[in-house]
Amino acid sequence: MRLATRPIVVLLLVTALAASPGGQSRAQSDAPRPVTPDPAVEQVPPTDIAEPRALQPFVATYEAWYEGKHAGSATMRLVRDDGASRWRVDLGVRGDRGFAGIFNLNIEQSTVFDVAGDGDVYRPLSQATTRKAALFFNRRTTGTYDWHTNTARWTGDVSKARRVPVPIAHGDMSGLLINLAVIRDAEPGASLRYRFVDSGRARDYEYRVSAAAESVTVAELSYQALRVERTNGGNDEMILWVADGVPTPVRILQREDGEDAIDLRLVEYRAAQ
Repeated sequence: MRLATRPIVVLLLVTALAASPGGQSRAQSDAPRPVTPDPAVEQVPPTDIAEPRALQPFVATYEAWYEGKHAGSATMRLVRDDGASRWRVDLGVRGDRGFAGIFNLNIEQSTVFDVAGDGDVYRPLSQATTRKAALFFNRRTTGTYDWHTNTARWTGDVSKARRVPVPIAHGDMSGLLINLAVIRDAEPGASLRYRFVDSGRARDYEYRVSAAAESVTVAELSYQALRVERTNGGNDEMILWVADGVPTPVRILQREDGEDAIDLRLVEYRAAQ
């Protein structure tokens, strides 16, 4: 039934965001599996691609589109959490138009993390996801990344298979953290590799960055942005556009079997405290 799948698809798009569980071949299993990892801003369209930047708090608002139709809005927020060393990244998606509006679809996800190494490792500490749809369901899951035992575990409204502890290693990230890492790491022509550990699942994500920036227009603003595509997503495609000076993707597009599915388009962003 499409009612059951649509809110999940929206969540998967940005838990990335562009790092998305939706970017996985349908023939592949969702069961946990151990994997050995490899050792205030102004709205001015940027012109050049800059070097990777340090984390800065921000709030960004997106239009959410589904199959080419405006379905609602999304907000992504990065804030400091409990001092200088800990951060929290939040994503909220609200359906207020069309099918999504009828059922009042609402998804919220959050990851608390710290920054390890020389500032190049975003280490997840906890994760929470809430999914609501009017009177149809209200589901919440929480995850804990234990870096003493090197395992992650999820509880709440999650299947028995995804309650099994997932082995984790240095460099593993939640979907939201992969979004931030793509912003940090995207350089012309680069190949990016991450390990996604989120919601009781573990997967390898590989991305290819375009050799040069291209023009992309969202909310009547034009940006010169690098196109970042996931290359191992099977029949599902995940594409992000990353622009210099913008702390979040200017567009996030998930395509299924060659057709546009979820499309988040940046409306505005600003610095936060």
